[in-house]
Amino acid sequence: MGPDVPLLNDYKQEFFLKRFPQTVLGGPRFKLGYCAPPYIYVNQIILFLTPWVLGGVGTLLYQLDIMKDYYTAALSGGLMFVTALILQMTNVYAKQKTVRVERMQIQNTLTDEDEFEFSSCVGSETVKFIIPGKKYIINTVFHSLLAGVLCGLGTWYLLPNRITLLYSNIGGTVMIFVFGWVTICIGEYSLIINTATETAAFQALDTYEITALMRPFYIFVFIAVDLAHRFAVNTAILEQTNQILHIIFLFLPFLWAMGILPPLDALFLWGMEQLLEFGLGGSPMSSNTKLLVMFLISAGTAIASYFIPSTLGVILFMTGFGFILSLNLSEIAFAFKHTMISHLASSKSKNMHRGLRIQFGWREFIFYLTVLTFALLEASLLHQFAGFSSFSKASPQAIASYILIILLIIMWILREIQRVYLFGVFRNPFYPKDVRTVTVFMEKQRRLMKVGVVRRILLTLVSPFAMIAFLSLDRSLQNLHSVSVCIGFTRIFRMVWQNTENALLDIVVVSIAQMLVFNPDLWWNRSLDTGIRLLLVGILRDRLLQFVSKLQFAIAILLTSWTEKKQRRKSTATLITLNVVFFPILLTFIAISALLSSPLLPLFTLPIFLIGFPRPIRSWPGPVGAAACVCSDTVYYQQMVPSLAVALQSALAAGSLGLSLPGSHYLCRFQDRLMWILVLEKGFTYCGVNIKGLELQETSCHAAEAHRVDEIFEMAFEHQEHTKILSPNHHFGHILTPCTVLPVRLYSDARNVLSGIIDSHENLKHLKDDFIKVLVWMLVQYCYKKSKTLESPGNADKNKKGSFLENQHSGAVERSRPLREEDSFSVDTIEDWTDDSDIFDLEPSGRMKDRKEAGQLATTPKVHLSIPGSVETQSQGVPQEMSPEDKLHRAVVLGLPAVDKGKQQEVLPRVEFSCCYSELLSIPEEWRTAPVPASKVNEMRQRFPEEWYHFILSQLDFFHLKEKPSNLLEDLMKDKALKDLYVHGVLSCCFGLFGLDNTVPAPSHVFRAYTGGIPWSVGLDWLTGKPELFQLALKAFR
Repeated sequence: MGPDVPLLNDYKQEFFLKRFPQTVLGGPRFKLGYCAPPYIYVNQIILFLTPWVLGGVGTLLYQLDIMKDYYTAALSGGLMFVTALILQMTNVYAKQKTVRVERMQIQNTLTDEDEFEFSSCVGSETVKFIIPGKKYIINTVFHSLLAGVLCGLGTWYLLPNRITLLYSNIGGTVMIFVFGWVTICIGEYSLIINTATETAAFQALDTYEITALMRPFYIFVFIAVDLAHRFAVNTAILEQTNQILHIIFLFLPFLWAMGILPPLDALFLWGMEQLLEFGLGGSPMSSNTKLLVMFLISAGTAIASYFIPSTLGVILFMTGFGFILSLNLSEIAFAFKHTMISHLASSKSKNMHRGLRIQFGWREFIFYLTVLTFALLEASLLHQFAGFSSFSKASPQAIASYILIILLIIMWILREIQRVYLFGVFRNPFYPKDVRTVTVFMEKQRRLMKVGVVRRILLTLVSPFAMIAFLSLDRSLQNLHSVSVCIGFTRIFRMVWQNTENALLDIVVVSIAQMLVFNPDLWWNRSLDTGIRLLLVGILRDRLLQFVSKLQFAIAILLTSWTEKKQRRKSTATLITLNVVFFPILLTFIAISALLSSPLLPLFTLPIFLIGFPRPIRSWPGPVGAAACVCSDTVYYQQMVPSLAVALQSALAAGSLGLSLPGSHYLCRFQDRLMWILVLEKGFTYCGVNIKGLELQETSCHAAEAHRVDEIFEMAFEHQEHTKILSPNHHFGHILTPCTVLPVRLYSDARNVLSGIIDSHENLKHLKDDFIKVLVWMLVQYCYKKSKTLESPGNADKNKKGSFLENQHSGAVERSRPLREEDSFSVDTIEDWTDDSDIFDLEPSGRMKDRKEAGQLATTPKVHLSIPGSVETQSQGVPQEMSPEDKLHRAVVLGLPAVDKGKQQEVLPRVEFSCCYSELLSIPEEWRTAPVPASKVNEMRQRFPEEWYHFILSQLDFFHLKEKPSNLLEDLMKDKALKDLYVHGVLSCCFGLFGLDNTVPAPSHVFRAYTGGIPWSVGLDWLTGKPELFQLALKAFR
């Protein structure tokens, strides 16, 4: 943002000054972007005060003892209903009057609203501007009726005598009467005249005109408490509540303007979600329809359990329905529908649905049925034979408590072991130190996955049965037809399966409290049964975790507003000081935000905190993916989502992503792609997530944010200096805590631009050294992969000799030829390229293997490659077929040197290794026959990157060897003969690509080598005679 950038520019300031007063007052437009006649403002003021005038008539008649209070309320309400209906009919008449002739409005693109031309005080344009009217006739009648009811009840609510009875203070009565009527006028204007633009917006479009009902609804809530107090005799709690709400009633306009009170749709969805999760033991749902259906079914289950006459029946009913409702019922219903269609429909319909992927089959059905059967048997048997004993340190329920405590500790340890940081503070010594070597990382990750499998078994099968044993032994279940027992135990019997980890924690907390407190006269033991205790502990746990996370967020905003240069402003020091001074008020805001489960909003990212309105966890009203923006970047995310979903499934099941609950957010990063993952719902063996692909880095601010994410991830997963045992997390307290690395197969869209690189003298200086390092890595990897086909050093020697003799024979007659134009990339090759293909693989597949190879027909090699960076390896030892065109060329070529077939190739002396396993990494002998002088060999020994060579060897695992010594890698590093082989191999490639001189290569040479047009030389002639080595060198260069 910067210290000198204004929070609102001139245009936004003007817009804010026009829009905010309109939001506060409920809709009147007293500031326009153009000049308007005075009667426009006068008319709006009159309409704004009309409810007060009509209510004042009734109030005056009551104060003069002419009418009773309820008659005055009815009179004021009737007058308001007639007035509202007249106003709406006036708008309908004005629209019909001007519907035949429409005036073309000349719109000014610099203004956010159209300019109106007003002809008179009550003209059609004036009426349509002040009273926009309703879109539906039914709303015209309904809103008018609601306005009358609101005015009547508001008059009853704000009668001065009534207020005086509550407070016995004339000054307070006057204040509440005046400002209370201002609140009612705001609600009436928003309902019947012009709906204000609300700060709290949940739906993008108000299709059914629900926004107009928001402010009257909250007024009715306050009036409802007052009516309850009127008709309830001698209720002290209601009286105190009514006194408090009368004062809060005056601040409703402020709460509406600040966006603290939610819209009606968000309020009801949030309420259903909270009741479903904390009152009925369910989980938030991924759609509004699923939420409503699940809420009704769950509430019906709790109500039905109240009427069951026997305790055994109650336990079986709660256990069975708790398990069934925790399953993914929508997936089961979809699978059942698919099965019925497959059996009943025609073959055409069968083919239509054949491509659908059904994740629920007979195997899952049998598994769920088995688990349900054992759960019912366990619950019934334990309750029947051991469920009547009171709780003591040696009772069966106490023994189940000890088992649950042990399970909680074990599962907690197994979960933390799989994360990169223990508790987010210290580096996990069991986590792989470096993720850059994929094979080594995957092998070490498999060990952690074994830990994850053990944890999943404990979480899915062992813990639920242990918790059912604890609950079945509880004596509270003996109390039939108890509302608290029905609500509490229906909730926890379902939560055992729906949210096993939190249920385990809650039961352990309650059991520990029960062990420590045996006093029966204590309120905890006397007034509450086990089900209600678990409900209270669950709510307290959730709100406490939210309070801690929001407090951490507030402290992070306070600190970064000063430490981050772009967030630091001139007012930052003052704001931080005010937050420190008024820290109790800040804590109150955070506590209210946590209690309401609503967001904590920093205004303009400054340390000025506001409370957002409560909303469902998924934070948007429509179905998942409805608001997705389809653009050119979409294809990258569409391709990777299936693989990412599979990887997420394994990670969530194993627990490597930590405690994943509905509402948990995860951020995934790959190259320039960012994915935002939100957990929507969770149940027994399933988890529903929403994956959002963020736009690729097109702006500077997005690039800066992505750079920060990359910095945190690289420090956690790649930097060797930060991977020491129990090394601290340098970003502890950051809102982004690294969890793990997910192996996902996907396409890369990395863009390589060589301008500014190959023409830089400094980069060209280091080109050869970088090339040597890459080539060493590729040579070692090539030999290592080749060694996997060998079982022992003796076998390696035998195979090596055989391959050497074969290569001697084929090397005398076989040479690579320049690729002709017909061999370039064509449409036919696309058929062999699939998602599982690797264009950089050394083993070609499909038709690439069937390409023919002929002998070398020219002395100057010319290489044409299809894709820069791709590799096409030519096979050796394969019988070759020669085309008639090649035979013709062979017959007419003149002037080529004759080949002495009787001449034997030079046989190199056998290399003596100090380690018998070095033969597995030995490079082929023909790769060491380059005609280079001994002085260059000694020079290469000096330049050879020995530390890098040792590092590459240290990353090899040799898992394919059945028996290997523990010091195998150390012996390989000490073997000088093996090192000399790689020195010769690297020198041979440098000789072929760069020659023997030590000059810095020119940019033109680098570019030609990158594109495949390498200038001819003696070294290149030798190198192209070794096709595999040439392709390795070319790939390393690129």
